[in-house]
Formats: sequence, structure tokens, C-alpha cells
Amino acid sequence: MFVKICGITNLEDALCAADAGADMLGFIFYPPSPRSISVDAARAISRVLRARSVRPQVIGVFVDESAAHMQRVLEEAELDLAQLSGNESAQTLHDMHGRAYKVVRKAEHAAEFAAQQSNEAAPQLLLEADHPTLYGGTGQRANDALAAQLSRRFRILLAGGLTPDNVAAAVRAAQPWGVDVASGVEATKGHKDHAKVRIFVQTAKTAAT
Repeated sequence: MFVKICGITNLEDALCAADAGADMLGFIFYPPSPRSISVDAARAISRVLRARSVRPQVIGVFVDESAAHMQRVLEEAELDLAQLSGNESAQTLHDMHGRAYKVVRKAEHAAEFAAQQSNEAAPQLLLEADHPTLYGGTGQRANDALAAQLSRRFRILLAGGLTPDNVAAAVRAAQPWGVDVASGVEATKGHKDHAKVRIFVQTAKTAAT
């Protein structure tokens, strides 16, 4: 069970998540988000993590950016993968050359997007709640039936409204490849509650076994 802690904005939260056993950390490069971070700040955190003998993957989260822009940010911030959270096309995903995965909110185009990612250490899709205006961080749950359906076919990260209290049930119901949380482990927007981070990671991984 892979666990991604998203919306990291500072080194203390990053180190807490890494020490708790998180497999991925997400940095949001979308200025309207209260969890957005600069390239320079993300690079500083990434470099500290890369100095560790065991470290989580570091993910850049983007909304409707070009492949060229995302590739440039991945290099400048020293990140591993991009998460495409907007209305990006399959062509944009293809142009990332395996260094990205797509967020979906419906079954439409899921197979086409999933086919672009062959790296077994990366998700093929992230399933998020279908909100009409917001790109993640809504606190709303994704569709349970769709989560179970997609999990049987693809490596999905399940996101949307997960918390330390409900993640075990979500894992048992959908059996996803991994889970993703941002607001569900926060003390305030953009700052993590370290106790919640530790409980979330442990609970998700325990439920998967």
C-alpha cells in the first residue's frame, strides 16, 4: 500500500511524513491553492529528502500546464513525477514520457490515461471526488463504486475526503494501489497535524494487510 501525503509546504511536515513511512509527498504548483509552494521552496525540501538513505518519491501537482512547463519544474525542483490534476489531454500526458500520471473523476478516458504509465512504482491514475469547480483538496469523498471498479484494473491512488478515521474502511472497500490525503491530516490549511499524519500512514498500511 502506497501512501501519498499531499500539499506539503514546509520541511517540518515533509520530514514528519517521511519518518511516518509515507511513500510519496506532493508539492502543489497551482497558485489558487492554499497549499501551493514555490519551485525554490520545493527544491530545498527535495534536496533534504534526497540526502536520506530511504526517501519518499516527490511529486509535483499541476493544473492545466504544458508538458514543457511541467518538465522544466520537475527538473528545477528536483522532483520525480508530475500529477496532472486539471483537464489535460492524453497527448499532454504522453508528452511527459512516463514521468506523470493523470487525475480522473469519472471512468471516461481512464484506460487511455492509465496506458501512459508503465512504471510499477508509480500510480496509473489518481481518483478524486468529482467537484464542479475545484481541483482536489475539497474534503469530499470519491465515488466508492468507481474506486472499486478502477482498482480492479489499474494502479490507482484513491483520494478525496480521506482521514485517519475513514481510510481503513476505504482501503478495505476499494483495495486501491495507494491512498492520497491532503486536508484530512491538516492542523490548518497548508500545515499538517503530525499526529494525524502518523496515524493515517499506519492505519492505511495496516488496513491493506
